[in-house]
Amino acid sequence: MSPNPDPTPARLRAIPSRLLAGAAVVADRLVGERLAAEGAHKWHFAVLTALTEAGAASQAELSRRTGIYRSDMVAVLNDLADAECVRRDPDPADRRRNVITLTPIGRRRLERLDALIADAQRELLAPLSPGEQGELTRLLAALTEHHQPPHDAR
Repeated sequence: MSPNPDPTPARLRAIPSRLLAGAAVVADRLVGERLAAEGAHKWHFAVLTALTEAGAASQAELSRRTGIYRSDMVAVLNDLADAECVRRDPDPADRRRNVITLTPIGRRRLERLDALIADAQRELLAPLSPGEQGELTRLLAALTEHHQPPHDAR
């Protein structure tokens, strides 16, 4: 006897926004589980990546680069500073704010998190051929870019 077919009505299975939401739940779970096993979460990864790609920045600039709300950024940076992944130094141009810098420990941490994220992506996209994976990524990027607000007020 074969397993029960998906009981979801075909009409619902054909709605792109519903499919995207379902895939997002799975993707978030896969990434979250892997990062949690390392005592990290997606915001840690986002900040470390932003610092690696664009260099040191203020908290406000990191919020803009990552999409993390400023009110949440403090806790993320506290976690990363406690783990010696980032350093906070007074901004020479404005001593009221800090400049956040990636440390060598942070670079090594990002390498480990990169491997975990890549593993989660492989699992998520396993049913697709390499060409389909590339096409899906291209299409999702086009949707995201099209719907991105002209500036992020975070």
